[in-house]
Amino acid sequence: MRILFEKASILLRGDTSYNVLENAFLAVSGEFIEYIGTDRPAGDFDVVKDMKHRLLMPGLVNAHCHSSMVLLRGVGSDKPLHEWLFDSIFPIEAKLRPEDVVAGAALAFAELLASGVTSVSDMYFHPPLICELAEKVGIKLNANDAVTCPSELGEEGEEKIGRAVRLYEDWHGKANGRIRVDAALHSEYLNSESVMKHYLDLCRSHEACFTVHLSETEAEHRECMERHGLTPMAYFEALGYLETFPSYCAHCVYISEDDMRIMKRHGVSIIHNPSSNMKLGSGFAPVGEAVSRGINVALGTDGAASNNNLNMFEELHLAALTHKGFSKNPSLLGTSQLIDMATINGARAQGRFDTGVLKAGKKADIIALDLRPPHMFPRFDVPALICYSAQASDVVMTMVDGKILYEDGRYTTLDIEAVMKDAKDSAEYLLK
Repeated sequence: MRILFEKASILLRGDTSYNVLENAFLAVSGEFIEYIGTDRPAGDFDVVKDMKHRLLMPGLVNAHCHSSMVLLRGVGSDKPLHEWLFDSIFPIEAKLRPEDVVAGAALAFAELLASGVTSVSDMYFHPPLICELAEKVGIKLNANDAVTCPSELGEEGEEKIGRAVRLYEDWHGKANGRIRVDAALHSEYLNSESVMKHYLDLCRSHEACFTVHLSETEAEHRECMERHGLTPMAYFEALGYLETFPSYCAHCVYISEDDMRIMKRHGVSIIHNPSSNMKLGSGFAPVGEAVSRGINVALGTDGAASNNNLNMFEELHLAALTHKGFSKNPSLLGTSQLIDMATINGARAQGRFDTGVLKAGKKADIIALDLRPPHMFPRFDVPALICYSAQASDVVMTMVDGKILYEDGRYTTLDIEAVMKDAKDSAEYLLK
């Protein structure tokens, strides 16, 4: 199918900054962007859409999420991470049924698509079911079956590792590449060394990325050093994970200068989660310094239980404000760097190099923002509007691989009423 967007404002990425092409055309052919320019492209189109007063920009990438935790939205609020996790979250998660995970993921995918997310990295239970749902819905998904086994390698560890490997074998590259499967450990503190070494040995031949929670809290960082004499980042380097996989690590609040040198050496990405880190009182990741060192930094929402939403525009806004305020440096993290963090940097972290920017030949992962609301006017600086003014509710279209999945409040692959009913039923069961 060929689709033509006409009369659009189009956000384009230059060498060092973003600019806007006004009153322009963007043509999509199949899964790919075919043309961008101010002259109407030749040929016939199956669909022509008038995009006057709308901004076309790359879809957002949520590079760290626990999608089905939308069912626990707000549970355990105002507690620090360890207490929140062990006293509030784990007891409820012990009750989760497969149908609850699917209901939560469907609700999460609806929220993500309506707020402009075209690709999400998800870490949660029953990932094959989430892969099946993502294949049906059409969203891009980096899935994993994160290994958690604090005991020494035995029957339990073998079973969990085998399950994670099977997920890769069954789903990596499926749905025409929309679904990727990452190697994943929940964290250093929830796995024994023997389990982690065995998992690494089995994954060495896989063309996967590696993802893990890392240095999220001061206690986690300190206790790893007490156990191993190494920071979590140095420990994973010593195990061999960073040499085996392209890696992206969630949180990285307490990484050191030496850790950042390790990350730069191995091309490790940081996934910054400002809302979750602040809500749980975990602290402020050294994002400005990491960016200045050339480390790839992307954004994620974490789960809605510690956020309490999956709004990437909010993460973009908070990433800008918190680090400027904390550093007392208003020039830290310019708008182009911030937009990169929400788009192309996340795609790179996920191992997706055919998306993240609007350019002919790239995948048609495109969102449209309504430019007519009062908070989006006047438009002297559109990149600044995206970072400081735009709201998730301004998203009026989300396209993935050339297929419109959300437009003007309507979903093309989700029955939103059924999604809401199933989520309500599951939430009531879990919280009763």
